[in-house]
Amino acid sequence: MSWNTGRCSADEIEYKILGTEMQFVEVELDPGESVIAEAGAMMYKESTIDMDTVFGDGSVKSSRGGLFDKLVGAGKRLLTGESLFMTVFTNQGHTKAKAAFGAPYPGNIIPVHLPQIGGTIICQKDSFLCAAKGVAVGVHFQRKIMTGLFGGEGFIMQKLEGDGLAFMHAGGTIVERQLQSGEILHVDTGCIVAFEPCVQFEIQQAGNIKTALFGGEGLFFAVLRGPGKIWLQSLPFSRLAGRMLAAAPRQGGSKEEGSLLGKTVLGGAVLGGLGGLLGNDEDA
Repeated sequence: MSWNTGRCSADEIEYKILGTEMQFVEVELDPGESVIAEAGAMMYKESTIDMDTVFGDGSVKSSRGGLFDKLVGAGKRLLTGESLFMTVFTNQGHTKAKAAFGAPYPGNIIPVHLPQIGGTIICQKDSFLCAAKGVAVGVHFQRKIMTGLFGGEGFIMQKLEGDGLAFMHAGGTIVERQLQSGEILHVDTGCIVAFEPCVQFEIQQAGNIKTALFGGEGLFFAVLRGPGKIWLQSLPFSRLAGRMLAAAPRQGGSKEEGSLLGKTVLGGAVLGGLGGLLGNDEDA
């Protein structure tokens, strides 16, 4: 696979994305170059790359600023539910060195050249993986109360700003789509990965009461209005976690993989619970 380069005034990093269902990104740093990443995202690194934990968002302003700038950067990360610290990987050697960062669940990694989209992207709170040093990881507040309450991501989303290369991760298959001016797309709220700031994001009730209660798609869906680019995911982690939780034995799931009743769902877990009772009788 060929190397790709993000050209910008921030640190220039080369990268390649490897894998299919469980991807990871390998970045190549020149001497003195750095990349920032979420805590625990590292997969491996070469020995000449040093790790340094920083307080705040890892941006140039936060790292070079005073205590106030560091507190502001850390406060933004706390609001998005992330750790107060980030890890900076810097190549201290005299030749190029590589480090790799892996996604935390099955899906794909999305490289985003921020200068090509105006320097800013809005994304879901847990989608940021790593970026060239110089990219700021901030917050974006939803202005409309309905969007904040029922938008799937709450009032606060992540905002990546800068002129460098950033990497996001999302579940399942990734769809990148360019909305034309005035074009409207209805999306499940959990399937939104990111969008450009020029895209309008609102919430709309999913049909009538019967459809909302029994349609299986939730009470609300997102309305994205162009112009602008959007990124969607086919398998949100919340959906994957919900299926795993529903299949757990204490939640009414099957205790035996071959159980027919354990695999049948009626109204959430009615027959699943019955299958669990029968399984207990067989064990007795």
